[in-house]
Amino acid sequence: MATQKKRTNGTATKKTADKTVAQPVVKSSGRVESFHSLATRIAEGEQILPPSYLTGLPRRHHVRSTLREDHQTRIEEKASGTRDKFKKLAGSRYSFFRGTALLFYRDMVGTDAHMPSVLALGDVHPENFGVMPNAEGVPIFSVNDFDEAIYAPFTWDIKRGAVGFWIAAQEEGDLSRKQRRKIVCAFVDGYLAGMKRFAESEVEKNDAFRMDNSPKVLQRLFEDAWQERKDWLWEDYLKPNGRGFRADDELEPITTQKKKFQKAVDDLAKANGIDAPDRAGELKVKDVCVRHGQGTASLGLPRYYVLIEGPSKNATDDLIIEFKRARTSALEGLTPPSDFHAGSQGARIAHGQAVQLAHGDIFYGAVEIDGDSYMSRERAPFRDDIDLDELSKKTWRAYAHVCGEALAQAHALSDDLGQIDYDVEPSIMAACEPRELFKQDILRFTVATADRIKHDHREFIDDFELGAYDSIDMVYR
Repeated sequence: MATQKKRTNGTATKKTADKTVAQPVVKSSGRVESFHSLATRIAEGEQILPPSYLTGLPRRHHVRSTLREDHQTRIEEKASGTRDKFKKLAGSRYSFFRGTALLFYRDMVGTDAHMPSVLALGDVHPENFGVMPNAEGVPIFSVNDFDEAIYAPFTWDIKRGAVGFWIAAQEEGDLSRKQRRKIVCAFVDGYLAGMKRFAESEVEKNDAFRMDNSPKVLQRLFEDAWQERKDWLWEDYLKPNGRGFRADDELEPITTQKKKFQKAVDDLAKANGIDAPDRAGELKVKDVCVRHGQGTASLGLPRYYVLIEGPSKNATDDLIIEFKRARTSALEGLTPPSDFHAGSQGARIAHGQAVQLAHGDIFYGAVEIDGDSYMSRERAPFRDDIDLDELSKKTWRAYAHVCGEALAQAHALSDDLGQIDYDVEPSIMAACEPRELFKQDILRFTVATADRIKHDHREFIDDFELGAYDSIDMVYR
């Protein structure tokens, strides 16, 4: 596949003594359009080899170019946390998998065009499920990261999730290949069981895993996640007088920008139709800080915490709303062509949450700050995800099964609250027949993909140590 480059008019040489030296005339425009065209051609049945078939040095160059392109803005701006992200990716294969979604999906470009579409989560892995507040502030367990949400074949989420469980179970659980196969099968079984239930009963809009109805594997998560708001605020965020954020390695107060973020909160309330609930007081911004060092894929993107004064005004019931810069989904232009469009940047992420998490966080939304698109959500004392280190062999399978069920619920809502105009559940159940063949195909995909990621990660580490990610791709004459 040829790489498309843009060039500018004007001089592109520089005299040095008696020599003329070629100069970079423009930064690489990336390969977005090339991959969009490739997705369309593959989806239409052309026999074209996607980059997953590359080997040797061409594969290494593809990985390097893709990661440079994906992080171009952060590398150019020398954004805080950019080098930390690359160090984190080098540190473990699971982190590398989590932080390189664009690479993962370019390998899948245009595939599964015959499968039913859903509003896909886009980044399914064991730690993108967790406990979070619903619209009433009650803790529930569900999918919890919508940064990559987009309309795509339902199998894309299953494949991403299966690979995520495979790699995490090896690195975090030190589990054998045989045990990992059982975990991946449990994830797929959970998805199919959930989809079958929703096909038969249509309860997906009202169903939720709560503390009172969750399986045993989630009970401990709910218990560990619970913390009193006062203790959470004072232990983790507030300075001694309780009047604002404390300053430390993670929190950098920017109190002078309260006015700007008050507008962002007001815009969010208007867009979401939020009639300030009792626990939110008057939605008055009390303080603002920059949050450093959070996330894996989003590490290096601007992220702010906004402290909202609670109704008691004594720093015991304040709220924290997070604003994180939104970016284009890693799946954009790679999925088979579709009639369904979730929107772009922050609006797309907000659409994903509104569809996939029925009765979810009322502060989940999209606003514009300084001309950039940001997504928003509430930070809560009980927002938490699973500690993979503490899962036993048996609970790994149980946890994978319940995550499969939660993913099925998110997908089942695509025709209730999303744009899908046909009955999703029976369509997916039919597409998964014969079931054992479907499971084995997912398992074969998982093993092959995990092996490729292992190889990519080794070469990424070598490239990183040689300075490959200190700059972006340039075009020379």
